[in-house]
Amino acid sequence: MRRTHLEALPACDPTGKKAGMTMFISVIAFSRAAVRSRCWLTCAFAVSAVVGTPAHAAEDAPQGTASPAEQWAVHGQLTNVTQGHRRFNAPYSGTNSLRADGRTEETTDLTLYLGARLWDGAEIWINPEIDQGFGLTGTVGMAGFPSGEAYKIGANTPYLRVPRLFVRQMFALPGASETVDGAANQLGGVHAANNVTVTVGKFSVVDIFDTNSYAHDPRADFMNWAVIDAGAVDYAADAWGFTYGAAVEWTQDRWTLRGGMFQLSSEPNGKITRAQFSQKSLMAELEARYQWREHPGKIKLLGFVNRARMGSYRDALALSQMSGDTPDTALVRQHGSNAGLALNLEQEVSSELGVFARVGINQGRQEAYEFTEINRTVSTGMALKGDRWGRHGDTVGIAAVINQLSGPARDYFSAGGIGILIGDSALRYGPEQIVETYYALGVSEHVKLSLDYQYVNHPAYNRDRGPVSIFGARLHAEF
Repeated sequence: MRRTHLEALPACDPTGKKAGMTMFISVIAFSRAAVRSRCWLTCAFAVSAVVGTPAHAAEDAPQGTASPAEQWAVHGQLTNVTQGHRRFNAPYSGTNSLRADGRTEETTDLTLYLGARLWDGAEIWINPEIDQGFGLTGTVGMAGFPSGEAYKIGANTPYLRVPRLFVRQMFALPGASETVDGAANQLGGVHAANNVTVTVGKFSVVDIFDTNSYAHDPRADFMNWAVIDAGAVDYAADAWGFTYGAAVEWTQDRWTLRGGMFQLSSEPNGKITRAQFSQKSLMAELEARYQWREHPGKIKLLGFVNRARMGSYRDALALSQMSGDTPDTALVRQHGSNAGLALNLEQEVSSELGVFARVGINQGRQEAYEFTEINRTVSTGMALKGDRWGRHGDTVGIAAVINQLSGPARDYFSAGGIGILIGDSALRYGPEQIVETYYALGVSEHVKLSLDYQYVNHPAYNRDRGPVSIFGARLHAEF
């Protein structure tokens, strides 16, 4: 989810706010009833009927003035991803191996974005969502997993959850004003270009950190985990990718400084059911914006530190050598930390072409805690709009990524250890190399159909398995 900051706006109209809250309650109640009846199409029809076009309420503005401020809004999206691969070479497999017999899986999610203005500069958003489906092999088998729409928990029947519920407060600073359009999790209006923004609640860390205009949204651009995010950033998240926390962003002219504290799961890759910060992640990011030959660009430097009970790869190996058992980081967990850095670049080359790159590294001594087993990563790619062949709504993209393990992690998985996403019971190590390309066809203003192909060499860092070709199709609709 990408968003733009909002400034302090006029106080909301009470009538508009009540209407927005009423819409919140009605849609959530209908969704719960539909899920209880296990009727996916009923849910989709309900959302389409309510938000066939984005709904909003705005204050009236005199003719010739800036766009009025939205007081509430309802947006929605529906995404279906189907992925499959053919049989590939695999002389052996382990607990977390990508199945080699050729598989096809699909995921579907339906999301409402319900927002209302609370007071000057403050918004509240809730995103009820219905999910269904599985990633390939239950979302294991590759460190750079091929679908950002696949969660670590899957289900055959649709189920309702609330991944985001947060409040955002903007404090305007002196300077120019900007107009922003209403969008998912963003009320339209006019805001100060220079501002301080505070976000508190439940959301995704990468809603705010490590964003990139060309590679960050698995519903619209690339899909591989290591392309849409910096793979070595072990950001706080539950099994669906969300957590509780707070972030502060200070934007001034050509730079933004961000910082945040977020809750880690009680154990690696676990569920987060309530706010509790005994185990936490600290994040900081500096963003600089510039012009290159009159085209905008951004460069970001991100750092993180995770503090939690986590297992050391070396300790797990030492224990297994004494016991004769397979190494298991769960047996040696104690309070420790893992830190890392990521560099993120995006550059518009022309009005149709943009390029991007990320580089990331973490210490690699402790087990991966929330995201995936990547200790070093380099990715780069480009996205080209279809204007050159008369298809303004189309986009074609291509990216390449190389993921690597640290020495301790390599020894652990070679001895048969398993992690969050990988573990083949043995390992003849090689860097995980991925190339992804997609073509997104603009069917209409609100609907896109994409075809995606990923070539993976050394899946899960194993020279003995693969290579594997993964084919995908994605349908995405916005309301």
